[in-house]
Amino acid sequence: MAYESKFKRQDIDELFEAILTLRDQEDCYRFFEDICTINEIHAIAQRLQVAKLLSEKKTYTEIEAATKASTATISRINKCLVYGADGYKRVLERLGSKDEK
Repeated sequence: MAYESKFKRQDIDELFEAILTLRDQEDCYRFFEDICTINEIHAIAQRLQVAKLLSEKKTYTEIEAATKASTATISRINKCLVYGADGYKRVLERLGSKDEK
Protein backbone atom coordinates (compact mmCIF):
# COMPACT_ATOMS: atom_id res chain seq x y z
CA MET A 1 0.00 0.00 0.00
CA ALA A 2 1.56 3.29 -1.10
CA TYR A 3 -0.66 5.37 1.17
CA GLU A 4 0.10 5.26 4.90
CA SER A 5 -2.92 6.32 6.93
CA LYS A 6 -2.41 8.06 10.24
CA PHE A 7 -5.26 5.86 11.54
CA LYS A 8 -3.68 2.53 10.56
CA ARG A 9 -4.21 -0.17 13.17
CA GLN A 10 -4.76 -3.92 13.10
CA ASP A 11 -8.44 -3.72 14.04
CA ILE A 12 -9.09 -1.14 11.30
CA ASP A 13 -7.20 -3.32 8.82
CA GLU A 14 -9.52 -6.19 9.74
CA LEU A 15 -12.60 -3.98 9.31
CA PHE A 16 -11.46 -2.94 5.83
CA GLU A 17 -10.63 -6.54 4.92
CA ALA A 18 -14.17 -7.47 5.99
CA ILE A 19 -15.64 -4.68 3.82
CA LEU A 20 -13.57 -5.87 0.87
CA THR A 21 -15.25 -9.31 1.15
CA LEU A 22 -18.69 -7.81 0.45
CA ARG A 23 -19.83 -9.03 -2.96
CA ASP A 24 -22.95 -7.03 -3.75
CA GLN A 25 -25.39 -4.43 -2.51
CA GLU A 26 -27.32 -7.01 -0.47
CA ASP A 27 -24.11 -8.00 1.35
CA CYS A 28 -23.49 -4.30 2.03
CA TYR A 29 -26.99 -3.72 3.42
CA ARG A 30 -26.76 -6.78 5.65
CA PHE A 31 -23.27 -5.96 6.96
CA PHE A 32 -23.79 -2.24 7.48
CA GLU A 33 -27.19 -2.73 9.12
CA ASP A 34 -25.46 -4.99 11.64
CA ILE A 35 -22.31 -2.92 12.20
CA CYS A 36 -23.73 0.63 12.10
CA THR A 37 -26.73 2.41 13.53
CA ILE A 38 -29.23 3.75 11.01
CA ASN A 39 -28.08 7.28 11.87
CA GLU A 40 -24.45 6.34 11.10
CA ILE A 41 -25.47 4.90 7.72
CA HIS A 42 -27.50 8.02 6.93
CA ALA A 43 -24.59 10.28 7.96
CA ILE A 44 -22.10 8.40 5.78
CA ALA A 45 -24.50 8.43 2.82
CA GLN A 46 -25.11 12.15 3.33
CA ARG A 47 -21.36 12.87 3.36
CA LEU A 48 -20.91 11.05 0.06
CA GLN A 49 -23.78 13.02 -1.48
CA VAL A 50 -22.25 16.28 -0.24
CA ALA A 51 -18.89 15.31 -1.75
CA LYS A 52 -20.58 14.45 -5.04
CA LEU A 53 -22.41 17.79 -5.16
CA LEU A 54 -19.25 19.71 -4.22
CA SER A 55 -17.40 17.96 -7.03
CA GLU A 56 -20.21 19.10 -9.35
CA LYS A 57 -19.48 22.69 -8.23
CA LYS A 58 -22.83 23.15 -6.46
CA THR A 59 -23.05 25.98 -3.95
CA TYR A 60 -23.27 25.43 -0.20
CA THR A 61 -26.87 26.70 -0.33
CA GLU A 62 -27.80 24.21 -3.05
CA ILE A 63 -26.08 21.37 -1.17
CA GLU A 64 -27.70 22.31 2.15
CA ALA A 65 -31.14 22.31 0.48
CA ALA A 66 -30.56 19.00 -1.32
CA THR A 67 -28.96 17.05 1.52
CA LYS A 68 -30.02 18.86 4.72
CA ALA A 69 -26.33 18.81 5.73
CA SER A 70 -25.11 21.66 7.88
CA THR A 71 -22.72 24.19 6.44
CA ALA A 72 -20.14 22.91 8.96
CA THR A 73 -20.45 19.41 7.49
CA ILE A 74 -20.28 20.74 3.95
CA SER A 75 -17.19 22.77 4.85
CA ARG A 76 -15.49 19.78 6.48
CA ILE A 77 -16.12 17.63 3.41
CA ASN A 78 -14.89 20.39 1.12
CA LYS A 79 -11.70 20.51 3.19
CA CYS A 80 -11.31 16.74 2.68
CA LEU A 81 -11.77 17.16 -1.06
CA VAL A 82 -9.10 19.86 -1.18
CA TYR A 83 -6.59 18.69 1.44
CA GLY A 84 -7.59 15.13 2.31
CA ALA A 85 -6.39 11.65 1.39
CA ASP A 86 -8.29 11.66 -1.96
CA GLY A 87 -10.69 8.97 -0.74
CA TYR A 88 -13.79 10.85 -1.88
CA LYS A 89 -12.16 11.72 -5.22
CA ARG A 90 -11.21 8.12 -5.94
CA VAL A 91 -14.67 6.79 -5.13
CA LEU A 92 -16.47 9.54 -7.05
CA GLU A 93 -14.27 8.93 -10.10
CA ARG A 94 -15.03 5.21 -9.97
CA LEU A 95 -18.74 5.84 -9.55
CA GLY A 96 -18.60 8.28 -12.48
CA SER A 97 -16.89 5.71 -14.70
CA LYS A 98 -19.50 3.14 -13.70
CA ASP A 99 -22.32 5.55 -14.67
CA GLU A 100 -20.74 6.16 -18.08
CA LYS A 101 -20.90 2.46 -19.01
